[in-house]
Amino acid sequence: MAATSHADVEKGGGARRKEGAGKVPSPLYPQHEGEREWVPWIVPVFLVANIVVFVLTMYANNCPVRTPARDGKCVARFLGRFSFQPLRQNPLLGPSSAALQKMGALVWDKVVHEHQGWRLITCIWLHAGLLHLVANMLSLIFIGLRLEQQFGYVRIGAIYLLSGLGGSVLSSLFIRNHISVGASGALFGLLGAMLSELLTNWTIYTNKASTRF
Repeated sequence: MAATSHADVEKGGGARRKEGAGKVPSPLYPQHEGEREWVPWIVPVFLVANIVVFVLTMYANNCPVRTPARDGKCVARFLGRFSFQPLRQNPLLGPSSAALQKMGALVWDKVVHEHQGWRLITCIWLHAGLLHLVANMLSLIFIGLRLEQQFGYVRIGAIYLLSGLGGSVLSSLFIRNHISVGASGALFGLLGAMLSELLTNWTIYTNKASTRF
């Protein structure tokens, strides 16, 4: 009798294991009933766009030709015109300030006095250097992909662009003697969206934690 009960327990446990084997782990963000999980594509497009713009900026920079010898040697000269500015000019492994301005960096004087408002948008896609680009793109991947899976490309794309524009406006108000570039404003917008989602669904997360432990 005891053996039969033991076999039943083992049989039931095996059935539960088989039943749970085919289940897909729950996503990081809780899915509500009736919601779909989106296949992310807008975040990868943003990622590729930032990388392409950086490559084009380095091509336009052309350090070996445009940098006088007295300013120092270009970094990674084997890259040819894609080599980086001397570290004394740009320690982030990137182009010169002149090249960034040419490609659309945010410059307060040009926006206000020369009415180049388009720089509020173009500066979002520019980065001061390779280190700057890598840090921002890693943040975009870790934050943006999961958010787009949960909320779709329309919401995440709008948050990214509007937050980037808002960051550019704030930069133009407080940074007047230097140029401003980067997707930091857009990334802070995505981070804010993630924190908002976390706080809104906090009870769901706590319930999941209590069932696991």
